[in-house]
Amino acid sequence: MAPQRGPRRARIAFSDSAAKQLENISSEAEIHALDRALVVVSVDPDVGEALPGDSVGPQLRQYTDEVERVRLLYWVTALRTVVVVVYIEV
Repeated sequence: MAPQRGPRRARIAFSDSAAKQLENISSEAEIHALDRALVVVSVDPDVGEALPGDSVGPQLRQYTDEVERVRLLYWVTALRTVVVVVYIEV
């Protein structure tokens, strides 16, 4: 019998500005904290709170991990397969 797998994770993609922010992270502790936050969001894209805005563009969400001190702003694609991170704060 084949092992059962959990729900499929969403892929993580970065906007150009978030990719530049990634380049500036040099601490191993910050990288580890960010990695943990990205895993949480990829497993459950609804974990973050919806930010107020208009209904024209994608709904921005914010995930904050108070323990790791990480904040992500992101949106989820229509098919819920990709999470696009637009802002990173570690």
